[in-house]
Amino acid sequence: MAIYKKANPKIWSGRTSDQRLYMHEKIKCGPIESISPHSIALLGYECDEGVKRNQGRVGAVDGPNAIRAQLGKMPNHLDSKTEVYDCGTIQCIKGDMEVTQNKLSQMVSKSLTKNALPIILGGGHDIAYGHYNGLADHIGKRKTIGIINFDAHFDLRSVENGPNSGTPFYQIAQDCNANGTPFKYLCLGIRPDSNDKNLFETAIDLEVEFLRNTEFNIQKLKTVSRVIKKFISGVNHVYVTIDLDGFSSAYAPGVSAASPMGFSPDIVLRSLGTIIKSKKLLGMDIAEMNPTYDIDDQTAKLAASLIHFVIHRISE
Repeated sequence: MAIYKKANPKIWSGRTSDQRLYMHEKIKCGPIESISPHSIALLGYECDEGVKRNQGRVGAVDGPNAIRAQLGKMPNHLDSKTEVYDCGTIQCIKGDMEVTQNKLSQMVSKSLTKNALPIILGGGHDIAYGHYNGLADHIGKRKTIGIINFDAHFDLRSVENGPNSGTPFYQIAQDCNANGTPFKYLCLGIRPDSNDKNLFETAIDLEVEFLRNTEFNIQKLKTVSRVIKKFISGVNHVYVTIDLDGFSSAYAPGVSAASPMGFSPDIVLRSLGTIIKSKKLLGMDIAEMNPTYDIDDQTAKLAASLIHFVIHRISE
């Protein structure tokens, strides 16, 4: 079972002004049905059942509100015409991840009917399956969605033992094959110490494009940008998913699978800039925010800063 919880205005707090200088003063709370066209729709995904099934560290269920709390404190540089809504949260009940994903899919599709940009706050990386399905349901089979995943992991595990946070892109690939639609997947930051040889073989079989962590850094920005631009040129829309465990634990200790060997924020920000410039961004999410293991809210601040960057850049 999954339930929808209305947005809680009390979560949005910080310094106050009479000029809406801070994000908590800018953000409106309301259901998707009430949002204005061409706005930004934030939606929480309180679910880490997939992490639990994947033998990871649970706690990402509390991720959405941790991100909200940090985003609300940040400065607001948006113009008066740009509206940002907190559209509430989908909560997983009694471990029913599949129903929760389905509910997420429906709400993503609803936000797109308003021509809004959905930004989903997670939650485990099983968020990706529900989010993608909502995007795909909205645009139909005639247009292609390119998935760009910032991650240390392919998340292409088989569903032989059931779906979890490590299976979403394998599930999407299977659905694409069944529907006769292209599976377009670019993964940035892959680490050999985080993916076994079977996962690399699966990625090759599915024609997944990827850059290893050693190739995904600011020193190789030109190469990274070229890869991203080429990938985007072959699709109609782009879905961005950011798994916070792809970052080095120096930046993101509060995740389900932390490692010091991850990438840094600078290359992610530059990559996001390239994606946004294409005007093809259809939806975005942040996954694996785990406050249980965070230090001084560092990971929540990173997640909030990424969202802050995106919503300001697309509004320029």
